[in-house]
Amino acid sequence: MGGARSGKSRLAERLVTASRRPRSYIATAQAFDDEMRARIAQHRADRGPDWHTREAPTDLAAALAACPPGSAILIDCATLWLTNHLLAGDDLALASDALIHSLTTHPDPIVIVSNEVGWGIVPENALARQFRDAQGRLNQQIAARADSVLGVMAGLPFALKGPLPEGAL
Repeated sequence: MGGARSGKSRLAERLVTASRRPRSYIATAQAFDDEMRARIAQHRADRGPDWHTREAPTDLAAALAACPPGSAILIDCATLWLTNHLLAGDDLALASDALIHSLTTHPDPIVIVSNEVGWGIVPENALARQFRDAQGRLNQQIAARADSVLGVMAGLPFALKGPLPEGAL
């Protein structure tokens, strides 16, 4: 977890690579404009060809089930997944509960990237406040069940729960 452009995705990729398992990447981003298409293309190029990639803007349970058994899985990211559900008008609590169930019942290791959005000022509009609150709750749910929770600031990881795993530095 960390702020925008803090190095979260790069750290998550290193952790999955350090596992020495086959690598699965679940992308939640949707390319609605040229800038986002370029970001997605850059992420793919940075990862290289050794990743099994699935796009899952909202249905992470199906994407997890489709990952090759025994792989280490990277979900990038929970923030965009939540945004996709919010903009679709979905029940965020129900979607979050379903996600948590999928994560806790999956047998393979999963690394989840998520933004910490609650350190700034209180947003001025109701939709932004709803998102900030839902993201904070989702991060808490994920962290409560995780073996390890890392924060990232300026590209540097710090342990919030558990030790820094192999490959973090």
